[in-house]
Amino acid sequence: MPRLCSAQIAAAMGVALTVAALGSARAQSPDPATVFRPLDGDPRNPGRFRRVDPRRQSGAPQRFQVYGNPPAMGAGSTGFDSTNTRRKTRSVPKPKPGASPSPGQAAAGTAAAPAVPIRPAPDPARRGAAFPPQAQAQAQAQAQPQAQAFVPTIATPTRRRAPATDLDPFAPIGLRAGAFTLFPAIELTGGLDTNPSHVPGGRESSLLIVAPELKVRSDWQRHALNADIKGTYTAYGEKFGFKDDGSMTGVPNSLDRPSLDARANGRLDITSRNRLDVEGRLLVGTDNPGSPNIQAGLARLPIVTTLGTTLGYTHSFNRLEITAKGAFDRSVWQDSTLTDGSTANNDDRNFNQYAVGLRGSYELTPGVKPFVEVGTDTRVHDLAFDRFGAQRDSNGINAKVGSTFEITRKLTGEASVGYLTRHYKDPTLQDLAGLTMDASLVFTATALTTFTATAKSTANEVVVPGVSGNLARDFTLQVDHSFRRWLLGTAKLGFGIDDYVGFSRTDQRWYASAALIYKLSRNVQLKGEVRRDWLNSSVPNVDYTATQFLLGVRLQD
Repeated sequence: MPRLCSAQIAAAMGVALTVAALGSARAQSPDPATVFRPLDGDPRNPGRFRRVDPRRQSGAPQRFQVYGNPPAMGAGSTGFDSTNTRRKTRSVPKPKPGASPSPGQAAAGTAAAPAVPIRPAPDPARRGAAFPPQAQAQAQAQAQPQAQAFVPTIATPTRRRAPATDLDPFAPIGLRAGAFTLFPAIELTGGLDTNPSHVPGGRESSLLIVAPELKVRSDWQRHALNADIKGTYTAYGEKFGFKDDGSMTGVPNSLDRPSLDARANGRLDITSRNRLDVEGRLLVGTDNPGSPNIQAGLARLPIVTTLGTTLGYTHSFNRLEITAKGAFDRSVWQDSTLTDGSTANNDDRNFNQYAVGLRGSYELTPGVKPFVEVGTDTRVHDLAFDRFGAQRDSNGINAKVGSTFEITRKLTGEASVGYLTRHYKDPTLQDLAGLTMDASLVFTATALTTFTATAKSTANEVVVPGVSGNLARDFTLQVDHSFRRWLLGTAKLGFGIDDYVGFSRTDQRWYASAALIYKLSRNVQLKGEVRRDWLNSSVPNVDYTATQFLLGVRLQD
């Protein structure tokens, strides 16, 4: 019995030694599950060492026996992980000030990547195994940047510019004619005027206004040539020269009158700092009803035609810009036709005007350019003496200071204030002098509301005995608001003052109007307007009021 127990004990010990040997051999051999594991990192530079559980390396006792493999143990760093856990990415640490960057940091900070992809050296702590010296040397050699590596250049395709957004869907498109775009239009307006003669107690009359216009815009890369032509003809249904009892009223029998404002502007870009500007103009009009220049017993208002040109040269010294210009204008008056069929000569009113000017501006900031301008002109009449024996030739000097504005496209335009003086050849005529204000400003408050302010000062000729001239100043404020894209409302308020030098007469003119424009399409618009005019004069029996009710249609292309 004891011999059998010894044999059994010996057999048990042999089995135990065999199991221990197999366990030791299994611990030293690779795990079969890791043989088919996907590659970690770059597939073209596979890793050579497998991850080992640190608990097994340290020899720490395991509390529980784990059978099988943990979830997603076969997933690589570039494959799919079924546990849906966020992968940890290593960031290259920034080098300390004054220290040279490591090879990995130098490769990360290089602008151009090398042609051959470089895999950073594996982290021994992450791999969980000792890193052989041969592998460390090979990884460091691969991490060094290659100075002679070829860097391929990839051509980036040019992006096409997006088409401009049509801000106003009812704006005219125009007609193309070579390098020019034409914008023709015509307005037909009819209505009622309660006092078209602008005299106290004037009679009312129906009216018809025909207003054609044409805008021409060039489309050149350099230089420019533009034109703006606008004409009107106003016809009244009543005659105003006689009262019901047959007596004369002192008003022309017919107030029908034409008007034309045609201007062509050209710019020649000589160099980037030099340009030449030229303008040609043709103005046609008449004296305004109620003016003291109107003769008694006229059958109709005489027409005045002004033909002129301006030539200017501009040179830029960086922000400083100097402009010199010269101008010539010729004004000719038509003979007056009287109610009795006779005519009266108006040659004494014809004159030539020669003017020169110098302007200097400095771009203080982008969009704000202050300027100073001085000029002089001479007016020479066809006749040395007018119908009353006065010599109307004169010399004028003007100076003004102002600025141009283009502030974030909210405020654009120009405004100035100055002083004007005119000396007449006839010693009996008093010099004309006074403060001048000129402005043309546009303020875009919102995308729907726009404010426009204008101011203009002019020295006009008169034919009243003993009166040197008329210094006229006009101011206008206009508000445009779009209720809809197709519905535009406009309100205007204007003020003007006429100062007659040599005669104790000062006229104050006011007007207010409200208009509504309904845009049917790009080509057709309907317009309605109500306007009220007042005149307050220092001379008795001159004040008047007038109201107009207008309704029209505009056709454009």
